[in-house]
Amino acid sequence: MNFEFFLAKRIHFSGDKGDNRRVTPPVVRIAMAGIAIGLAVMIVSVAVITGFKKEVRNKVIGFGTHIQLTNFDNNISYETVPVAINDSLRHALISTEGVRHIEVFATKPGIIKTNTNFQGIVLRGMSSDFDTTFFKKHLVEGQILHIDSLKLSNNVLISRRTADMLHLNCSDSFLAYFLSNKDVRARKLHITGIYDTGFSDYDKLFVVCDIKQIRRINGWADDMASGVGIFIDNYNDLDKITEELYFSLIDKKDRLGNTYYVRSIKELNPMIFNWLAVLDSNVVIILILMILVSGFTMISGLLIIILERTNMIGILKTLGESNYSIRKIFLYVSFFLIVKGMCWGNIIGIAICLLQSHFKWLKLDPENYYLDSVPIEMNVFSFLLINIGSIAVSMLMMIAPSFLITKIEPAKSIRFE
Repeated sequence: MNFEFFLAKRIHFSGDKGDNRRVTPPVVRIAMAGIAIGLAVMIVSVAVITGFKKEVRNKVIGFGTHIQLTNFDNNISYETVPVAINDSLRHALISTEGVRHIEVFATKPGIIKTNTNFQGIVLRGMSSDFDTTFFKKHLVEGQILHIDSLKLSNNVLISRRTADMLHLNCSDSFLAYFLSNKDVRARKLHITGIYDTGFSDYDKLFVVCDIKQIRRINGWADDMASGVGIFIDNYNDLDKITEELYFSLIDKKDRLGNTYYVRSIKELNPMIFNWLAVLDSNVVIILILMILVSGFTMISGLLIIILERTNMIGILKTLGESNYSIRKIFLYVSFFLIVKGMCWGNIIGIAICLLQSHFKWLKLDPENYYLDSVPIEMNVFSFLLINIGSIAVSMLMMIAPSFLITKIEPAKSIRFE
């Protein structure tokens, strides 16, 4: 067996069992506690930030899809210039590598008026290819909207926020008013379901309906829409697929002579995604601070252990052990302490994540955070990187204080008490 490793085990485990020294056990516990708390904070921070970014991103995508193909002449409002969607365009989009699903959509701003109140909304018209997964997940009352490709439907989905504001319930009907060619047009719509995503900025805005309603209001043909929403398999490929579609369609026009415009959800919502990108910087700062705190705690612990074992160091030097060999012994001791502290840190951090993920006991204000509870995204690969990085940085920080051993003189250290 490696001599340095053997002696380090004797030093470490004899201290754990409680020998006649009174300094080492408290120092060991403080050092391990610092490492455990630091690692637990890092694990929880990464899980929360990753979960928060994923939940907010999925809600934005749920309302707007990963990529949108629209008319190049569209402005930033929901009153859009239509494009004509034909089968060849559909085939070109769905056959693109990485594209999972496409759906035709249209938007139309309007006003809902009841006997006691009114509210500005945006109708989001969907066709029979509507992917209902997102709204099914957040449906709180009623049933999901079913759209027939041939029959016009007056059914709509509205948000819980809008329903409460206008005192509407599931199965109620209401009048909505829209401006078309300087004329005001009214439509009586029936509530078939109520959803609640917690994303108040969009919940108070969108009412999901049959796209044929918007086509009738605007006088559009059956192949006309505000655009095509495109879902992809992997979010990490978003920029690549957006760029590919943009250049493949840049020189193509629809039957009306309109130019296609392809944009990703990040381009459509730059403020939200820039805000989410800033959170990565927060994670880096937290990780650096926690690793430094844990490392300095271990440095102080190692220095005290070295000073306490000064007599033993002197004896080892007298017996012919080199400074390098003795330093290895104490680096092994540091390694044992770091690993033990990290084990407790993993247990504490993962336990907190599991409890929050299951019980949702830490709540958030949806008005400010778009979520009703602290989200958790547990990624094994991220946790492994945190552990590997922590132990690597901590061991590197132990090299400097281990140089203290080279300053210890055998003649003086043997008499050291």
